[in-house]
Amino acid sequence: MRNPWTRTGNYKTSYAQDTTIFATYSEQASLVVFLIGMLVLPRFLSRGDMQILDLILIYALAVLGLNIITGYAGLINIGHAAFLGVGAYTAALVAPYLPFWAVLPVAGLVAAVAGAVVGIPALRIKHLYLAIATLAFQLIFEWAVGHSPALEQGGAMAMPRVVFLGYKVGFKNHHYFWYYVTFVVLVILAFGFRNLLRTRFGRSLVAVRDNDRAADAMGMDPGRTKVFAFALGAFYAGVAGALYAYWSRAVVIEDYSLMISIKFLAMAIVGGLGTLVGSFFGPAFLELLDINMETFSYWIKTIYNPPGVDVGSAIRPLAFGLAIVLFLIFEPRGLANWWRLLRSYFRNWPFKY
Repeated sequence: MRNPWTRTGNYKTSYAQDTTIFATYSEQASLVVFLIGMLVLPRFLSRGDMQILDLILIYALAVLGLNIITGYAGLINIGHAAFLGVGAYTAALVAPYLPFWAVLPVAGLVAAVAGAVVGIPALRIKHLYLAIATLAFQLIFEWAVGHSPALEQGGAMAMPRVVFLGYKVGFKNHHYFWYYVTFVVLVILAFGFRNLLRTRFGRSLVAVRDNDRAADAMGMDPGRTKVFAFALGAFYAGVAGALYAYWSRAVVIEDYSLMISIKFLAMAIVGGLGTLVGSFFGPAFLELLDINMETFSYWIKTIYNPPGVDVGSAIRPLAFGLAIVLFLIFEPRGLANWWRLLRSYFRNWPFKY
């Protein structure tokens, strides 16, 4: 008889069992323990640590959307930060009239419409040409915001303070409140991301990524699938943009520039394209790397800083670029593959087979 707590063999006799999320009760228990740990974690962190953790969770939500577009559908997207910007500016415009819990889906839907429009060129072009099309959308977005008086021409647009259950979120509990809001939204959308491949739409994404002509021959619509991927990925990004706008208390065009799009793409690569855990590992790794390199650069300046050469300021971009190159060379499947190997080791321990 199969042990419901440990894997002792392959006893799956149906497709439903093969596509189940949790293979054993121990996996369900570990998830519950992890969620409880994340809920009580803020009690042990300072306000500065919470600020970093909030940013990682928001970026993880954005990378989830990018993984749908690039990881699942195989469509290179260099304008993902523009989708966040669409969601953020939508939130800034409607926040004075709607509660925050209604602003988030509205921002996601507006970004989804923008994503569907950007996905239209995918009906005829792909690979490098599609990447240039997404780059063009990024530049058009920055130009449009920079020349729009209604959006302060890219200047700061203030976000109102949130009132929840009659209680106004103030300065002291700002990061703590948005941590829990972002965490709940992330869990919901991550559950949807995990279940995407269990649907015919998710399987269509993978089929189109592997070979769109073969997918067309099997009755799938590659064009509609690509547009769907852009729309769904942009929805995730729009929600993340609205959360970032509330969290940062203002919307500024510099937060949604081309460099941020490249940063999201790097997070997806480092974490592992097309993986759920990689969407968490990538933002956490690069954000913590950037923070530590900033501290290290200050330390370098105090020891060695010759006239005319700013050694300390070069450490952060050097570490960022070096991390991407090293992962592409030595671990193209990202940190998610390390997690897979670690789980496999403890699943088989103490046996070697």
